[in-house]
Amino acid sequence: MASESNIDFKKNLTSMDGKNETSQQMRGSKKSNIAANKLNDIPEALQEVKNHLGDGAAENIMERIKMTEKKKKKQSDDVDAVSRKRKAENNEKLAVKEEETTLETGNQFIPTPLSHIPLKILMDIEMELVYTDEEEISFEFAEPVVSTSTQSACHDPEKADALSAPDGSTLPQIDKQLQMTLWEASACYRQENYTAAAEQFSTALELCSKGAAIDHPFESSPEDISSIASFIETKLVTCYLKLRKPDDALNHSHRSIILNPAYFRNHLRQAAVFRCLERYSEAARSAMIADYMYCLTGGTEQHISKLIKLYWQAMIEEAITREEAFSVMYTPFATEVKAGKINKIKDVFAKKHPDYKEHIYTDPHGLHILPQMAGWPSLPPQQYLLTLGFRNKHIGKVLERWSSRKLPIFSDRKAPFCPLTSEETKRYWDNTGKNVVPVIDFIRSTKLTDNRCACSPGIEKLHYASLLGRLGRAEEQSQVINQAMAELATIPYLQDISQQDAELLQSLMADAMDTLEGRRSDKGRVWNKIQQIGLIEDYLYQVEDNYLKNKRLRTARTQRMRMKRIQGTQQC
Repeated sequence: MASESNIDFKKNLTSMDGKNETSQQMRGSKKSNIAANKLNDIPEALQEVKNHLGDGAAENIMERIKMTEKKKKKQSDDVDAVSRKRKAENNEKLAVKEEETTLETGNQFIPTPLSHIPLKILMDIEMELVYTDEEEISFEFAEPVVSTSTQSACHDPEKADALSAPDGSTLPQIDKQLQMTLWEASACYRQENYTAAAEQFSTALELCSKGAAIDHPFESSPEDISSIASFIETKLVTCYLKLRKPDDALNHSHRSIILNPAYFRNHLRQAAVFRCLERYSEAARSAMIADYMYCLTGGTEQHISKLIKLYWQAMIEEAITREEAFSVMYTPFATEVKAGKINKIKDVFAKKHPDYKEHIYTDPHGLHILPQMAGWPSLPPQQYLLTLGFRNKHIGKVLERWSSRKLPIFSDRKAPFCPLTSEETKRYWDNTGKNVVPVIDFIRSTKLTDNRCACSPGIEKLHYASLLGRLGRAEEQSQVINQAMAELATIPYLQDISQQDAELLQSLMADAMDTLEGRRSDKGRVWNKIQQIGLIEDYLYQVEDNYLKNKRLRTARTQRMRMKRIQGTQQC
């Protein structure tokens, strides 16, 4: 897919040949991962999720929201002094350059062209940040810098002392039997016996699911137990990646995020799994979130953030170069862009990409961020409008129609009360669904949040999962539901959410768990209700439009007949 823009995007990505120094080894390595069986159907998927999450998974959302708000406030206070000055300077420049940044190419906000990033650089980044042999469990609400390592405990299973957080508080003491199992699993991992390591991590996960995670579980919070389970899940991800089984690693990467969404490596490992599966847009989004999480939770080593951004950039470039159905253009801007300027942007796009002008669409919801310009959290990143051009006019129109809603839907039904037959569902997937999903994933790869509804990314995935279920693709449906739950668990860390959004988030998580278990009919799910309401609204709008159109036609016809009668009378 051709990917130029006002910033000549393909050249501007720090991509796969970028010469970047490799970073020093990261602190803290986790030692535990699990070897769970590949998901075969939805009830089995639920059993693994419930083992790790427990029945109260949805109820933990509100607590996470509160704790995240506290962490965001502290992070904001830490950078506030320098941020105010830099923001003021940046805003002055943006205000002066508003016109140029909308349509011009030669301005200060356009990144310097960068070369393609070679695969070896990506492998080095993964070895540095993904495959690191961690020995410290990242407790979700503990400070990021842990002063007391678990290394001694890992190498001496008889000694499983409680960890100490930087504020002096004691972190949970891991059960000794679980500690022994993790030590054996880690020993196998260091010996590169990844099959045996996966088996041991599976055993560790079983112990965890039976309540053998912490010596005094009633004195610990659900988040502490979730963090330990997440630690085991993420180790299983690395085992399966080493065994070249990314399909087996995928659901574990999702669950590691559901259990501990604040830990940046969980998102980066998910990105690595998506890369191995050649799902580059989703890999890019995971890397973007990893970089944001690293900064949000107090990460200060700039070379680590640079490596994550480099990985993010490479994934975007790979997604662009492999896509033939649409082309993209990113336009930098300073303040709100009005409809007239959007039309000018579309004209520029049509000239640059004449093969992709069957339908041109500019994403109106949320602002896009490019990796080389993301300087969070101290500076607001340069923002871009994303314009897409399509070879297939139908796909472009469908995407634009869906994007006009506050809550997304994933259906092309004309009659809201008539369910599609299996043949119609298959035809809809072949003609529309499978062509729209990659576009939605690409749009998300540079858009951290959505100003329509905080839960939109998760709702889109859940609509997609429902469609897969109707197509009889249960294993894929299970994977997408896990992915949607990972998205939903991450949302409170990415943006402030209203009470209404928080309640919707809880309902979506609860219904997703019910779907994995096979409880209740799919018709009662929150996302399906959203879709049904959307289809009814479409139907009513269509009826209204038809009525007004017919009314105009009747009025015009009546006027013509009246004029003819008047003319006939005058002639007589």
